[in-house]
Amino acid sequence: MKKRLFLLSSLITILVIFLLSVSFSCREYKKPHSYNLTGMWKGKVQFRTGDYAQIKDLEFMRVYNAGGTMTESSNYDGVPPTPPAYGIWKKTGTNKYETRYEFYWNNVPPAYEDLKMNGGFSPGGYGILTEKITLSEDGKSYTSKISFSSFDKTGKQLVSGDEGDTEAKKMEFDEN
Repeated sequence: MKKRLFLLSSLITILVIFLLSVSFSCREYKKPHSYNLTGMWKGKVQFRTGDYAQIKDLEFMRVYNAGGTMTESSNYDGVPPTPPAYGIWKKTGTNKYETRYEFYWNNVPPAYEDLKMNGGFSPGGYGILTEKITLSEDGKSYTSKISFSSFDKTGKQLVSGDEGDTEAKKMEFDEN
């Protein structure tokens, strides 16, 4: 009888220790959140220098993919029709990122008849945008310094280093 009682109390003790260890190991672990650029962003761009400085309502939408690629489109992509920009991004420090993206631009014909006669807009060249981004502490917005250069279709540089500033907010669903 004593032997059974001893075994039963030992078994209960082992079971209690096991249950306590499982309950402590199942507690929620909150890893500190590491914010990054991955996701969809919408923001304003204001160039300080160059031809684009006169545009006061320029907006960019950007998608940063987890693999380090990105796509950008602006509210001026239709003037003249221009495809989105495609590029790359990388982390350069705490809350610091760098992007480089390129787009093609088209020549604007002098008259509508030329557009019709040529079958559309002819290729004009390409542009390169680079940004130095600082992400906010909460990961929901960023500011950046942006630089723009453009080249004709032969690769001859037309514009070098026009500079501006951007502010962007991460697009999210409302919690409601």
